[in-house]
Amino acid sequence: MLIIAGHFKVPSPQRQTFVDAHADLVKRARAYPGCLDLSISEDPLDPSRVNMVELWESEAVLEAWRKISNPPKTGIKLEDENVQKHLISRSGPPF
Repeated sequence: MLIIAGHFKVPSPQRQTFVDAHADLVKRARAYPGCLDLSISEDPLDPSRVNMVELWESEAVLEAWRKISNPPKTGIKLEDENVQKHLISRSGPPF
């Protein structure tokens, strides 16, 4: 299992456009076999920050998805990217 999580910034006036442009990609990813979750969302405190979280069954599934994902071409420049891939060997309840 793997998690891709983090955040990046886009110009504040373009943030909603950026998030909205990815709605179809998020919908398709969530329906893709092996995608456990994917979210691209506005940060509630920083008007230029976009948060991203992806949860995949395996690296192979993620790579297969990337070959067909067809992400939107927004032309919006990402800044201050802080997104990492985490390989998970074990998971369990948080509490």
